[in-house]
Amino acid sequence: MLCGTVGAYADHLRYVRTVIGLRPGVHTFAAMQLLILPNRQLFICDTHVNPDPTAEQVAEMTLLAAEAARRFGIAPRAALLSHSNFGSSDLPSAVKMRDALEIIRAHDPDFPVDGEMQADTALSHAVLEGSMPDSPLTAEANLLVMPNVDAANITYNALRVTAGGGITIGAVLLGAAQPVHIMTPAATVRRIVNMSAVAVVDAISPT
Repeated sequence: MLCGTVGAYADHLRYVRTVIGLRPGVHTFAAMQLLILPNRQLFICDTHVNPDPTAEQVAEMTLLAAEAARRFGIAPRAALLSHSNFGSSDLPSAVKMRDALEIIRAHDPDFPVDGEMQADTALSHAVLEGSMPDSPLTAEANLLVMPNVDAANITYNALRVTAGGGITIGAVLLGAAQPVHIMTPAATVRRIVNMSAVAVVDAISPT
């Protein structure tokens, strides 16, 4: 199911939550965008659902987003983003992302993940090596998990407009019990076609 080209995202999500619900064992919905840029692919999460997610929600959406990235044939490398770089700040948003990393690592993920880190550290391996040479990320991150919906949505839309000529796929709804995705009124025909393909793959792929 695809919806969202008319009306507010939150209104559609309310019906999805009530009628379709979450996958067994999942506690968090999240929205992920994919930007196919000239020199890289970037997944950005969570652009629409959780205004200020808890550390537990950040951890769960990271694991769900990594699973979804693999369905695109892309090996996930996740960065938990913040204004803080590996403990340089103890503000609540930075502590939250550090706590989320510990929760993720407790799940023993089979993909590289690190944080909390600033965006330039995530997107430049040279900067990362200078800040944290022992990081499990051995290349630039391609999955950016944000501390709140403002950061995710602003980053996505800024890159979508300024990076030039990139293909956007999304929003991919993570955590739903059935293949359903909520787009926005700004969705183009091309994006609807792209998301139709995503929904079909979801429908025929085991979760």
